[in-house]
Amino acid sequence: MAGTRLFVGNLPYATSEEELREAFAAVGSVKSVRIITDFDTGRSKGYAFVEMGTSEEAAKAIQQLNGHSLGGRAVVVNEARSREGGGRR
Repeated sequence: MAGTRLFVGNLPYATSEEELREAFAAVGSVKSVRIITDFDTGRSKGYAFVEMGTSEEAAKAIQQLNGHSLGGRAVVVNEARSREGGGRR
């Protein structure tokens, strides 16, 4: 695993970036947290990206937090893939 950027899905819509940071900080150092929001409404889309300090910490976060309950929902944690073509439509 080369990357340190993780995709976190199935988040409760009320989850804050601070709550997410705390959950991942229990596993290792967190460089950044970004919950993705709808451009028009500003509401969470139910997923986020978390960047860990090292690839080892990212692997540990996947192992420990994938399927972990956060706000009553089992979150999905895996290595983020780069988007082909990227950018907004």
